[in-house]
Amino acid sequence: METKETTLDKIRNRPRFKMYTHLSKETYAENLKKYLIEHKDEFTGNVNTEVATISVLTKDDNYWKPCLALRTELDDEEITVIRGVFGPSSAVWTFFMFLYFLFTISWMTFFTMYYVENQINSHEFPWALHASFVMLIFIAATYAAARFGQSKAKEEMKKLRKFAEESTLKFEKTV
Repeated sequence: METKETTLDKIRNRPRFKMYTHLSKETYAENLKKYLIEHKDEFTGNVNTEVATISVLTKDDNYWKPCLALRTELDDEEITVIRGVFGPSSAVWTFFMFLYFLFTISWMTFFTMYYVENQINSHEFPWALHASFVMLIFIAATYAAARFGQSKAKEEMKKLRKFAEESTLKFEKTV
């Protein structure tokens, strides 16, 4: 098994990695189900031949309770590629993406208002530049909240990464 990870993967909102194995997609899915059953007191999840979603069982649910999405695909050399993506639940992820979209569109709108106002020498929107800076602060605050959540869930993410590696290595040695 070979694992690849880049520096960019570590600074993303949803860190990711790739693993390569000689197991088929179906065999990998079956082995993942077995491993999940063996560790049912620590992990929970849903597994099929294309995608598996795994999360750590914890006492409390915070907004960044990490899930690991494992997607399997075949590359050109018939080697199975397992792409792992860490992230929060889909509801939390959608909320964060909504905030990014809302604040970015607002920033573009306010900055455009400021720019057009300067081009036509109008003084109807003197607050537009300040509002665009406020939107940039909101974007940065959203990013900071995501990074804070990641740091809070670091141990759970390590467990999920260990789960991904051990579940592949354990059954790859038997083949």
